[in-house]
Amino acid sequence: MYRYATDRQDHGDLAGGKVLRSAPGMPGFPVRLADEVFQRAAALHGADRPPVVWDPCCGSGHLLTALGLLHPDRIAAVLAGDIDEAALSLARRNLALLTADGLRERRDELAGLHRAHGKDSHREAVAAADRLAARVRGIGSAVRRADVFDPAELRPAVAGHRPDLVITDVPYGELTRWRGAPAEPVAALVRSVAAVLAEDAVIAVSCRARRVPLGGLPAVGSLKVGHRAVAFLRAGQVRRQT
Repeated sequence: MYRYATDRQDHGDLAGGKVLRSAPGMPGFPVRLADEVFQRAAALHGADRPPVVWDPCCGSGHLLTALGLLHPDRIAAVLAGDIDEAALSLARRNLALLTADGLRERRDELAGLHRAHGKDSHREAVAAADRLAARVRGIGSAVRRADVFDPAELRPAVAGHRPDLVITDVPYGELTRWRGAPAEPVAALVRSVAAVLAEDAVIAVSCRARRVPLGGLPAVGSLKVGHRAVAFLRAGQVRRQT
């Protein structure tokens, strides 16, 4: 099951709604699983430099922000994309926490809430922000709107960057839904994303299912934890089959 994130660390500081912001309809992602997926994808990529990580279905940006705080020395930059403007707005605020100024601003906001309301939850959030501050290394980020099914929109969304790893949790069920999805949306997403990546880029797609429905695309690895399945693919192999 877990090959890299084998230590059962307390990731409570990274829970959505504590320091990282959350909103209805924009679920967070299990932090330990995010850690495992990142490390597996990085091992498959095999480069000797920190990767650029892209989530083209970013929602609140929780997954990318958590990874940036977990591995500040192992990630060069993070890119976030979505078609929903409300999601992008929230993702920008969360990804700002990867900078000292952004985290300080959030900490001051939480401290103000504690002074105003005296809630233990706000006091604990301030303490969490102080602990997270020690992790910040100023990872660069970009947040851009794009339809994940349209390579013509994805190309400008990654302009100026060379994504090495794509890590994304696709919409599912009652909490999030596809907008304008074609038939076999996961396979269509993978093909569209692969079209704008380098040959050696690795794509990791998570969904709530027994297995990720790839429509026959060639996976190079898989993972199943709880209700989530993850498939790993190489962009070059996907393009050659498309």
